[in-house]
Amino acid sequence: MEVECEKCGGAGMVLTVDAAGRRAARVCICQQAAQSSHRIGSARIPRRYEHCILDSFETDFPKADPSLRKAHWEARRFVEAYPVETDGKGLLITGSIGVGKTHLAVGILMALVKNRGAHGLFFDYRELLKQIQNSYNPSVNSTELEILKPVFDAEVLILDELGAQKPTGWVWDTVALILNTRYNDKKTTIITTNYADRQAGTTKEETLGDRIGDRMLSRISEMCVRVEMSGSDFRQGTKKARFG
Repeated sequence: MEVECEKCGGAGMVLTVDAAGRRAARVCICQQAAQSSHRIGSARIPRRYEHCILDSFETDFPKADPSLRKAHWEARRFVEAYPVETDGKGLLITGSIGVGKTHLAVGILMALVKNRGAHGLFFDYRELLKQIQNSYNPSVNSTELEILKPVFDAEVLILDELGAQKPTGWVWDTVALILNTRYNDKKTTIITTNYADRQAGTTKEETLGDRIGDRMLSRISEMCVRVEMSGSDFRQGTKKARFG
């Protein structure tokens, strides 16, 4: 059985009176909560990350790297600055496996939806490429444009694990199409990646430029502020799977 809101009686609007005695109608908090819940449900956040909010991001556990606290602060600052100060800029969150990049990115999206009324979309990079490739199958009803249109149009897009797919010419062209379209439209893009965005010292490890092309790496540097996260795999240390 539905319970009527005590403020609006289920009407969805409440009447307010300002200091000058002017009366105005505004959306009730119950309706705002319902709209926020709908936007979160439409964001395609995987069930594994539905609980990820900025308040639950841990930075004070034993041997926590100082970069996690700094990244957490930068995430909160980004939410506070959105959208006026950020002006279409996004974030490039880099770090090794298991340091909490996806948690932080989803936490930012959750906060933007709830506190800023933003509309967002989450996509795993590999899954997105797979869906696009699958659209070329004649037996599939969806087209490439139908899959890409929400990615192009999303007010805030999380592109998780950028660079995880083996690089090919088609992959580079697809990444270029997505990033250039969002860049030109000044859409906010939050990217996570396990690959460093530049060569450090004399290491031979692959960089993000190796995985998506230096041209697109240069584009990302224009459209995203870099957030670095360091440390050991948090999941290996404290989140091991178990029964019971």
